[in-house]
Amino acid sequence: MEPGSEVRLRVAQCFRTLSSSTDHGDIIDALKTLNSYLNDGAESRTTSAEREEFRRSHYSRTLRVLVGQLQADWMHSLSAAQLSQVWDPLFLKGPPDQALLVLMEAVSELSPSTGLDRLVCVTERFLQSGHLADLLWSFCLQPAPSGSPQLRETLLARLTSLPDITANKLHPNNRALFVPQRYYPLLASEMLAALERTCQALRGGTDCSSTFVAQTLGKVCVQGHSGPVLAVMAPRLAVCTRSDMVWQRVCWKLLENVPERWMESVLTGLVQAVKSPDAFSRIVGNLVLTNKKAHFVLTHKVLLLQYKYETPVLRTLLGYLASDSDRRPLLIQVVRSVSQAWANPSAVKHTPLEQQLYVSKTLLLTVSLLTDSELQELRSDLLQCMLGGMQSHLDSSVVRIRTMGMVVGECLSSRMEINGTKLKFEYKQNEETRELLSLMTPSVGTEPEPVDGADFAEETREPSTHRSTSQSRPASQRSKSDPDSDLDSDDDLTPYDMSGDQEMSRVSPPRYLRDCLETLISSEDSERVELSLRVAESLVRRNVFATKEISVQMTKVLLHMEDKYSIDGFLALRQAAMVALTVIDSVPVTQYLTTEFYSLNYSLRQRLDILEVLALAAQELSRPASDKTTPSTSTTSELTSYQTNNPADWRQVVDKRIQSKTKLISKGSTQPVTKAAPNRYAPVAGYFFFPLLRNYDKPEVTFDLLGSDQLVLGRLIHTLGLFMHLAVNAPIATQMGAALLDFLWAVRYHADQMVRRGVLFAVCSVFLSVPSQSLLVDLSEQLFETRTWLADVAEGDPDADCRSLAVQSLVLLDKSLKKQLQDPTALSLES
Repeated sequence: MEPGSEVRLRVAQCFRTLSSSTDHGDIIDALKTLNSYLNDGAESRTTSAEREEFRRSHYSRTLRVLVGQLQADWMHSLSAAQLSQVWDPLFLKGPPDQALLVLMEAVSELSPSTGLDRLVCVTERFLQSGHLADLLWSFCLQPAPSGSPQLRETLLARLTSLPDITANKLHPNNRALFVPQRYYPLLASEMLAALERTCQALRGGTDCSSTFVAQTLGKVCVQGHSGPVLAVMAPRLAVCTRSDMVWQRVCWKLLENVPERWMESVLTGLVQAVKSPDAFSRIVGNLVLTNKKAHFVLTHKVLLLQYKYETPVLRTLLGYLASDSDRRPLLIQVVRSVSQAWANPSAVKHTPLEQQLYVSKTLLLTVSLLTDSELQELRSDLLQCMLGGMQSHLDSSVVRIRTMGMVVGECLSSRMEINGTKLKFEYKQNEETRELLSLMTPSVGTEPEPVDGADFAEETREPSTHRSTSQSRPASQRSKSDPDSDLDSDDDLTPYDMSGDQEMSRVSPPRYLRDCLETLISSEDSERVELSLRVAESLVRRNVFATKEISVQMTKVLLHMEDKYSIDGFLALRQAAMVALTVIDSVPVTQYLTTEFYSLNYSLRQRLDILEVLALAAQELSRPASDKTTPSTSTTSELTSYQTNNPADWRQVVDKRIQSKTKLISKGSTQPVTKAAPNRYAPVAGYFFFPLLRNYDKPEVTFDLLGSDQLVLGRLIHTLGLFMHLAVNAPIATQMGAALLDFLWAVRYHADQMVRRGVLFAVCSVFLSVPSQSLLVDLSEQLFETRTWLADVAEGDPDADCRSLAVQSLVLLDKSLKKQLQDPTALSLES
């Protein structure tokens, strides 16, 4: 009889015994017979041909029969030791691919039961026994794909989604080994074991294939598990490829065999897991030159279309492109594309700030990797990038973008050395600027090695100048035996503290407001001008009647005043005095400032000063008179302080003493009751607000609000929104809201993000300040279009702050309308 027929008959007999026999001994014998076809060596009672026939034709069916008998009586009669000896090995000793398919199929189909628990235990043993490595290695031994493609796809799906299958079935009693944090690192270790066997086989002259391992790696990464998998594989691959060419060839072939649809996930995960360009180069090889998908991902998508990666990732990727002569042309290509993206005015206006910072880092890193000859080749491109890009960045109203343009301009000019000159800007140093400047220093291209030996910091420290004994000790501690010591000297006396002394001024500050004004107009004495400017705010607030006589004239002088004498705190002193003038004599001063805002021959700084003064004055006027601000610290610090003789002072002291000696049984609130006070801003809100809407669409010779001066436009809109917010409960609030919405409608799609933020802030102010009934009655025609526009901004604006403000505006609008519609008095009032 042929071996195949004999095996078929024996297996069929065993199946009949398992399904129908009630004899305990027969069941054990049948299971042992099936096990004999999986045992190798002397312990097996079968021939190799019979074992091969069983594995090929009968193994999967055997496992399905065993799964079908999980609820049989004989399963419950076997002890745990017997199951471990004759039942579990049938799943653990056969072909691992067939065993895994049957186990996953059974786990996903069975209901919670003792049989399911048994299968889960067997699956745990399967994973812990290294059978995943055996499974992967079995496919590596096949030089070409064999078997059904559908079967391979099914096996691949089960292998990569095992945590999902078990979690869906076993939740909330899932096993620890099946969770992604445990399973995927285990799978990565098994893939490394299969690759190690592949390297050994290649050294022995055996052909192998890494296709299935590559497919497994690609599918795991595209499912979002590249982090834990490559965190295990990347360090091991970096070490193995350092001095072993066979490992390098295996790694290159592994990545070449990754399907194109999964290539991006593998490469982006690998470039984040590898810690140096050299290691990435050894693992990837020249894949960027031979694979179109890899070329697109590594030279374009990661650098220009995405901006989520940290600076070390950029260093690794760009260092990889620069580390080989065949790949350096790609570095030149990257420099051109990145410089064009950085200098693009449209990108500066419409891309998120985080992406602009990312492109700036990429540009500086690529330029730092260029050789002198390559720099000369790209000189014209970089010069055009520097000039055009700096202009686009410096025109922005966002401080971080302007600072970014300054730093990149400095770095490019320093690297190019145009005519021996280097650009130098003044900007505030912070962590972001320091990081950008550090990118011009290329990092060492080798991997960090473990440091051995002692710390040599003390040896490399510069020797300090030795001082004599008498100089290294304080005079009070010198020994009297010291020859340098003089017993009759006064060195042991404590010096008098003169840190608080002030130099006596030969000029006294003015005591009258008109004297102060005359000094500011005509004096050339820097000391007199400084003293007059320092006392200007206090004089204005103390002399109300005198202030109203010269308020406009003094405002004009302060607005045109320049810091000719480099006075400390000049801008703050000048602004405080102008704010005080606006608060004391609001209508004339406000009319003057709002008129001058659109006049000719004013700098942008002066126009911004006008807006800041009006905003600060409006905020002070909107507060109760008892809460108004006192003269600024910079002003009062220069004035002579006198003790007051107010009788209220001693009365307060007496009251406090009485209160401390009195025991109260019950005590109410200790906070003083806030007295009602008129809102000083409400009557004059129109003077602050409406004149600024008058000529915004009329470009002047030196001022184009809707054109290039978007910085002033953004500040103007923010100021108008502030005026609107402060006008809450004012009778004129509805008219202001209608006028502001009309104005905002013309600039709602402005290219500058600061302008769009101002528009959204102003819209929020309208919804907060205008009564809900007025929104429905007087502004109903504008609400529908405004709400539609806000929904578009919340969904599609490139700036995160704009999207957030749009959402807040929608919430405010819906809350206001809902409140009004639910108010039972709304309909009666409207009727």
